[in-house]
Amino acid sequence: MLQIQDLVKVYEDGTQALKGISFTVEDGEFVAIIGLSGSGKSTLLRCINRLIEPTSGRVIWDGVDITAADPRELRRIRRQIGMIFQQFNLVKRLPVLTNVLTGRLGYVSTWRSITGRWSRADVERAFANLELVGIREKAHNRADELSGGQQQRVGIARALMQEPRLLLADEPVASLDPATSHSVMKYVEQLNREMGVTVLCSLHFLSLARTYASRILALKDGLLVFDGSPQEIDDRRFKEIYGEEAVEVEIR
Repeated sequence: MLQIQDLVKVYEDGTQALKGISFTVEDGEFVAIIGLSGSGKSTLLRCINRLIEPTSGRVIWDGVDITAADPRELRRIRRQIGMIFQQFNLVKRLPVLTNVLTGRLGYVSTWRSITGRWSRADVERAFANLELVGIREKAHNRADELSGGQQQRVGIARALMQEPRLLLADEPVASLDPATSHSVMKYVEQLNREMGVTVLCSLHFLSLARTYASRILALKDGLLVFDGSPQEIDDRRFKEIYGEEAVEVEIR
């Protein structure tokens, strides 16, 4: 279980990105986080694994207070929390296989990671994860030779190398075309349904959230303004979240 308790984030310039957010996520849920740009979605996800340090509040996962963890404990916790980024965060000049193997950094020694002396088991696991996302044949290509959708699949395979129990996906399809967006989201859905990975995924489009998530959280100006099922977001709630002038663009 993941518990977010009164989470606040104030940046150095005074911007209040999160204003006392609280919610609980049960193991195995697929939760979509929606809201306008600047509503706090990315900040929330990055506070959960402390890529961004919260100003106050607590993040508790399986009874462990992540916000109070020392560096060694935080490293151990992060092993089980995968993350997918909007801009892929790949080392473009390196082969796809090497990028995927970096997902094991939390499990191997610094010496082994620097010298690239990965175990046979890790290499086999990397190939298996590339197979899972449908690009095993690209293993020896440079990352920058791949399309955007393929690069995001590399990001998913890299996250899988951590054997995560929790997956944070920060706008994973924002830079992709509609068809590729669905392709990537189906892989994320597969991790949730077939492997039992708990997913928190921030999305711009309500239509994608309705298609793939079992629960939706909506943020507006750093506040949690909705927590419920996709079916509960009617026209009135949609306008409360996105504004009176907003129009939902369906992705098919």
